[in-house]
Amino acid sequence: MKKHNFNAGPSILPREVIEKTAQAVLDFNGSGLSVLEISHRAKDFQPVVDEAEALFKELLGIPEGYSVLFLGGGASLQFCMVPFNLLEKKAAYLNTGTWASKALKEAKGFGEVVEVASSKAANFNYIPKDYVIPADADYFHITTNNTIFGTELFVDFDSPVPVVADMSSDIFSRQIDVSKYALIYGGAQKNLAPAGLAFAIVKNDILGKVSRYIPTMLSYQTHIDNGSMFNTPPVLPIYSALETLRWLKANGGIAAMEQKNIAKANLLYNEIDRNKLFVGTAAVEDRSRMNICFVMKPEYAELEAEFQKFATERGMIGIKGHRSVGGFRASTYNALPIESVQALVDCMKEFEKLH
Repeated sequence: MKKHNFNAGPSILPREVIEKTAQAVLDFNGSGLSVLEISHRAKDFQPVVDEAEALFKELLGIPEGYSVLFLGGGASLQFCMVPFNLLEKKAAYLNTGTWASKALKEAKGFGEVVEVASSKAANFNYIPKDYVIPADADYFHITTNNTIFGTELFVDFDSPVPVVADMSSDIFSRQIDVSKYALIYGGAQKNLAPAGLAFAIVKNDILGKVSRYIPTMLSYQTHIDNGSMFNTPPVLPIYSALETLRWLKANGGIAAMEQKNIAKANLLYNEIDRNKLFVGTAAVEDRSRMNICFVMKPEYAELEAEFQKFATERGMIGIKGHRSVGGFRASTYNALPIESVQALVDCMKEFEKLH
């Protein structure tokens, strides 16, 4: 039976990326050695980092004056690295979910933090729209996609202060204007690579403006100056990231990927809205293309466990919703083919006929 991987993260990777990574584990670049056992400073590995950085810049259209970093610690370490490097007096945060809340909490240890708006009272089922960004803030932090609650912020808006964005779960899924951001960061385990790697796209001129001492390993400047090689980087996820970036380019780049993601999201949301048994949980105008959340309608709530079992038996993997929302969550990242979304839709239709 074919498996359809809707896991929220770590999540589906392109099959060819998995196969090429597996080959590199056995024999990297014809060296007779595994990518797991060579020096990160070996002459054969430096081109991996260089090409991955170049493809990052090419695919996202990153302007001059930005650095691309490959770091350990995941996005959660970035929650403290951002304020460590950027917060001198005040920072502004938009609170749209669990990860935004965690980032905001970390920042409070470094200075004044203003929560400009929050959708917590509505269980984060929408993106706040009417708020004012303090003009005296050192930066404004957003989380563009909320994996748990299924909302997404699609606008690269103008801001009176530098914008910092956690794009862990929607990077490379849609076109963005990087010039509108001072710093973009994220964990790799959604649309880029296996867990264990974080990326940061840093506008160089935003650094060096805080008066505090920054520990060497937590300074973005350290990693810029050393080309992501200050210490041993997570070599295997970086290699997988390179293969994913090659796959993205070969498949039409970000513009083509965005159209595929729109088609996948429309297919599933249309069925959620049509089906008599299910209802979406996020505000329609803020629905995520990456994490599609839905529940049984109240009058069919008792069927939740039955549908979970029904779908799992038909190869749907990872559709159980997060406990904060309940119900179901289908994560439709770049590597998920539309055929898998159609399989889930067919499953929902079949279940509806039974009830």
